[in-house]
Amino acid sequence: MSDVFNIIESNPLQAILVGNDVELSYQVFGRPIATAPVVVVNHALTGNSNVSGKNGWWKSLIGEKEVIDTEKFTVICFNIPGNGFDGKVENSIDNYKEYSTTVIAALFWEGLEKIGVNQLFAVIGGSLGGGIAWEMGFLKPKAIQFIIPIATNYKATDWLIGNVLVQDQILNNSIRPIHDARLHAMLLYRTPHSLQTKFLAEEKEGLFQVESWLLHHGNKLEERFLLSSYKLMNHLLKTIGQSITENDLLAFAVETKAVIHQIAINSDYFFIPEENRKTHQKLKMLNDKIQYSEIDSIHGHDAFLIEYEQLNTILKPIFTIQTN
Repeated sequence: MSDVFNIIESNPLQAILVGNDVELSYQVFGRPIATAPVVVVNHALTGNSNVSGKNGWWKSLIGEKEVIDTEKFTVICFNIPGNGFDGKVENSIDNYKEYSTTVIAALFWEGLEKIGVNQLFAVIGGSLGGGIAWEMGFLKPKAIQFIIPIATNYKATDWLIGNVLVQDQILNNSIRPIHDARLHAMLLYRTPHSLQTKFLAEEKEGLFQVESWLLHHGNKLEERFLLSSYKLMNHLLKTIGQSITENDLLAFAVETKAVIHQIAINSDYFFIPEENRKTHQKLKMLNDKIQYSEIDSIHGHDAFLIEYEQLNTILKPIFTIQTN
């Protein structure tokens, strides 16, 4: 590629004001804005904008010569306002129940417009990030070429809403709210088969290995995450598609110019694949560009962060494009 030297070598955290003076921070990876197709990556509940590079949480998917090749694409990832990644306590959000994924999607679109981006090659995200990808599509059905929601669905189910309530109660009532909520959440993100295969009911120094693993994850998140951030992110899950009816979904299927590629996980307890299949069948009746894939894994919801080979295989045909 003749202009590969234009790849962005450092990815500083940048910020702009959107909405009612909300600070929206973001990072750009790969080609500079306005020089290549744009891919927006939406992070999940405990994620952030650092998706690529040495410490990038999706570096197996995004980077030079990876499936989302930063030599060919401009990759933009916004931090959900209040996620704490900017380290500014003053940017925490206390009125978290006033926010929704629709509001976040609108802020992301405003942010994109302010940095000169009006059309997207793709928007992709897993779990909460995938829900926001759906919402971005609903807001601008003709502005995205590919919508790729992974391990999520267009609308929160009763099962998801119920678990959000349990998490919210823990976060508001526990002595160690982040730690204890994380223990519960990790059991939702994995499966009985996954944990049994990993730990084999083994015990060491008075604790079962599964107990040590859960306590480790609780401690780890407690060290790096703000309570206000966890409350907000957890709440956002139940707002996915809250204003979208089935008729709205079908109207979107007719109106959108995007190729929608749903990616589910066959063992997901959080966003169950049966619901994704139902959504796919409804959309497919009205739009022949709707695509559907399932990751085969014992690991449940977290498989979108584990089964990189399968995910890369599914995504490769989408991101194998010729650029000048």
